[in-house]
Amino acid sequence: MDTGIGYFPTHDALDPASMARLVEVRGHGALYFAEHTHIPASRQTAWSGGATLPRRYAHTLDLFVALAAAAAATRRLRVGSGICLVVERDPIITAKEVASVDVLSGGRLDFGVGAGWNREEMANHGTDPRTRMRLMRERVEAMRAIWTQEVASYHGEFVDFDRIWSWPKPLQRPGPPVLVGGGGPTVFDRVLAFGDGWFAQHRERPLERIDELRARAAEAGRDIPVDVIGVPPKADVIERYEAAGVRRVSMWAPPAGRGVIETALDAFERAVADVHGE
Repeated sequence: MDTGIGYFPTHDALDPASMARLVEVRGHGALYFAEHTHIPASRQTAWSGGATLPRRYAHTLDLFVALAAAAAATRRLRVGSGICLVVERDPIITAKEVASVDVLSGGRLDFGVGAGWNREEMANHGTDPRTRMRLMRERVEAMRAIWTQEVASYHGEFVDFDRIWSWPKPLQRPGPPVLVGGGGPTVFDRVLAFGDGWFAQHRERPLERIDELRARAAEAGRDIPVDVIGVPPKADVIERYEAAGVRRVSMWAPPAGRGVIETALDAFERAVADVHGE
């Protein structure tokens, strides 16, 4: 089982390039950046983590700028979105950004996608929260068309364009792995419809549902890997994920200075070492 690190790349914390170098040197396989374009000041949508939304949600750098910096600073580390809010993004522009980072990184991009939880944030982008899941599917499908077709077109309920040229194409073929986030009752419908893996949150208890996903994937003749983010630095938790065949476990590192981050990484790495008797 591989390990990774999740990170909110805020403007006042360790910069994305330095963070990526640190994560690579310490032997982790991937670094995932969170995304929020903004946070509405109204705060009508409740945050599942508590009454007060942490400031990091409103202070993140642009996702693809951060990814490009991280990719340029490393050679082996996979860089990814954890997750990209595709329901708030134009699919043609996002397809080019994804392909560009994949090419510039030498094919090291993981494309985590999700519909998000903040309804006012979506609404500010013109997205109806009630139809966001259907919109997400169409935008991912449209991006796949752009990545794989020399002359691409897509005609759906929400996304519609005819015969376009768009380069570069991703280095990974047929495109970067699409890791579908979410833990709701219909998440496996989306994973099987347009995903290459399930990008689960630890707080949503994915161990209780892995067998269900594998059974459905087997019926479809597929093998769907599971990655889990938000894993605490606890050996017993990490051991259960390894026993369940999870491909990668990732911890959220604090958006802070190098010393604070290294202390958090130390704790996570000690827990991983304990699992392996090191």
